[in-house]
Amino acid sequence: MKHQKNYCFPKQSSTLASISLNSLLESQIYGAILDLDNTIVSEDDQYLSPGAEDWIKEAKRVGLQCYILSNGKRKYRVKYWSSYLEIPALSPAKKPLTKSFHRAIGYMNLTAAQVVVIGDSRHTDILGAHLSGCPSIQVASLPHPPRWWEKLLGRYIQTPYPKGLDLSKFQPSIHYKQL
Repeated sequence: MKHQKNYCFPKQSSTLASISLNSLLESQIYGAILDLDNTIVSEDDQYLSPGAEDWIKEAKRVGLQCYILSNGKRKYRVKYWSSYLEIPALSPAKKPLTKSFHRAIGYMNLTAAQVVVIGDSRHTDILGAHLSGCPSIQVASLPHPPRWWEKLLGRYIQTPYPKGLDLSKFQPSIHYKQL
């Protein structure tokens, strides 16, 4: 599925917060499907992407709809972040399969060309965006303990978090399982 449109935003960015909301709006993007693990918060709950909360608040303020798609199997984490960020979410999303992408696009009542997918993984987020007809932006993966397949293929499917770039420690105010 080729994107006929020229978008005014890069295909890669170091963090969610470094993505220009103005460039998304100038490209007639009105929705964002966001990955959770290693895009907003590291899957081991050590790090929060710097500025992600403020970016999401500002995105909603300027009219950009957001939706979280997560392949994470710990639904209580996704439920926590969905509630905390006040964004609807679906987990497990089974990315890159298109059903969850189409569900999010339909929920936002937008077309695929009006929704950008933002995530850290080429084989789930970016591939799923392509298969669904959405533009995408790959962000650097937050530091996390690598899985076996990341040890083998990580450099091909993820961009490492830049050395020297700030990281925010994550301290949950409540225990996830209390939800």
